[in-house]
Amino acid sequence: MLYPAATGLVLAPLAARAWVRLAAGPMGLRRRAGRGSHVEGDDVWVTIEASPSSRIPLPSLEIRERVARIGARRTPLRRDGGFYRGTYVLERVPRGRYTVAEATAAVEDPFGLARSEVELAVGGALVVYPRLVALSGLFSESGAHAQDGRRLLLRRPSGFDLHSVREYVEGESLRKVHWASTARRGRLMVKELEDSPRDEIAVVLDADGTGVVGESFDVAVRAAGSILHTHAARGRRAVLAVNGSPPVNVSVASLEGDWLAALEALAAAEPVAAIPVVELLAREGGPAARSLELVVVTARLTGALARKLAQRAQASHGVSLVWIDSASFAGRPTPVEPELLRLQAAGIPVAVVRRGDDLRAALGGTQAGWRAHG
Repeated sequence: MLYPAATGLVLAPLAARAWVRLAAGPMGLRRRAGRGSHVEGDDVWVTIEASPSSRIPLPSLEIRERVARIGARRTPLRRDGGFYRGTYVLERVPRGRYTVAEATAAVEDPFGLARSEVELAVGGALVVYPRLVALSGLFSESGAHAQDGRRLLLRRPSGFDLHSVREYVEGESLRKVHWASTARRGRLMVKELEDSPRDEIAVVLDADGTGVVGESFDVAVRAAGSILHTHAARGRRAVLAVNGSPPVNVSVASLEGDWLAALEALAAAEPVAAIPVVELLAREGGPAARSLELVVVTARLTGALARKLAQRAQASHGVSLVWIDSASFAGRPTPVEPELLRLQAAGIPVAVVRRGDDLRAALGGTQAGWRAHG
């Protein structure tokens, strides 16, 4: 009487291994993260759909993933027709771009006697956008900083840029001489200029991580994005510049396709600066140099940056600053910032954003509290 039972115990593992081996094989994997776009702080429902190449039903299927910034996840899938589906929820997802670094399908028999793992192709990303605020006006447009009632969008956003250099022709004005090339080549060289469009607004997001405390950089991203959105909604040519690693420049002329590219850049922004923001501003031909107006969003106001902004203001170029008070994100009082007084003396509008502030009020110029321009 024991022989049938013993035989079953011997054959069961063999049958389990055969079932798993025949059922497990290459399979396609598709992920869907809800519908529409995702904004930081939202819950995101992720559906996983696997399509095995084998026609033999899988005894069980579990997808194991490692998602950047989220970590490892295990999702059991159930058969649904010719597919296997499973769902999980990411709660209150922060802003960012989340890629799947690893994905494995684990096939196992119901009794745990045999298991097989199949490596799956990874691809795609979950993009979670910053939570922007709608602004009817900007702090830089009020009072003495309203350009005496004139709208800068009436100014023609164009100018001449250095295209190339060539040898000097007798009779030409010496004002066209490119002295750096002349010194390098040992003969007179003149500038070839071409008329090119300029951006009206440059919104510069400082990705310097040394001034970041808690979610202060996320607040900076929201501020930069909200200001950029305001100008794009008005039909003004703008550019988003981030001194990240690598640096990012995205031109925006409307709230159509180019705006989506800017949103994705803001979603992916990390506080890892490739160069100091003051170097980005000083670059000849860079987005700041080519713009009629400049807005800098930073948590680290250095003396060099304050001097650069003051020089731009003295040259009658529009400039404003959004200063993120990172100390407030650590629960500390706002430190005395002498550089803010330097900007005040230069007539530069400054919006100060502290932890817990209403961003709409701070950037719209209606928030009660100290601002460098009044």
